[in-house]
Amino acid sequence: MGPESLQLPKPHKANICIWKYLDVHSMDLINNAETTDELKRLLSDLFDLKDFEANPRSAILLDLYFYTIQFSREQGFNREQTATFFSIVKDVHEACVETPLPNMEECYKYFSELIFCHSIRRPPFSIDLFNQDQLVLLTDYMINTYFRHYKLYKYAFTPQVRLDISFTYVGMPEPEPKEEESMAESTEKGLSPLQEEAEETGGPAESPTAALRDFIVSQLNQELTQLRLSIDQRLKVTEDQFNAKLIQLEKASAASKGVAKAKKK
Repeated sequence: MGPESLQLPKPHKANICIWKYLDVHSMDLINNAETTDELKRLLSDLFDLKDFEANPRSAILLDLYFYTIQFSREQGFNREQTATFFSIVKDVHEACVETPLPNMEECYKYFSELIFCHSIRRPPFSIDLFNQDQLVLLTDYMINTYFRHYKLYKYAFTPQVRLDISFTYVGMPEPEPKEEESMAESTEKGLSPLQEEAEETGGPAESPTAALRDFIVSQLNQELTQLRLSIDQRLKVTEDQFNAKLIQLEKASAASKGVAKAKKK
């Protein structure tokens, strides 16, 4: 996947989405589904996930939708609330997997705006569909389920970004196709072209450019080692930042829950 095909993370505008994916008829069918198999079969039909037994992505999506409905049932949500929360979860997931680049901060901000868009009465921009206690419950659920497994959803639904490096040396002829294939085979064996040549001849190469090639190989190995270390360090920094943000989200959610309980008293 080339850099020109990467979509950068972008902000999303929250809008009222009460019947966006599930209409009144669909909600009636969902409410009439009594068993787990019936509900999963219905959701797979509604969202074209009939291949969930063979397709891992369809299976993951079906589980996401199923547990969203189950949570809504456990909280006693009505049809409007269930359809709205389902739309919020689906929109946040689609925003998450629209790019393979990290965008957790943008997704959480989008989720927060969607929640508040359905908990404050300000027509036509927002409606008071969820109360304050329900808002805390929804936030806790999304943090403990979706955002805690954010990287797994990224891995399953976005293309893998790979770094390919090529070098061109000024003043040296480009290798012929056969030589390129030979170099590729040598790389798979873990040998440099110079080492392979030395193995075949039983001793050091007698070419006048052997010393130059030795120097280039050693420098290239050093550069690759430094590059690997740099990438490992950046990945560790990204991992630490992700964990820190997740902890902040959990603390903010706990603080909101404490404020809600204090107000009720």
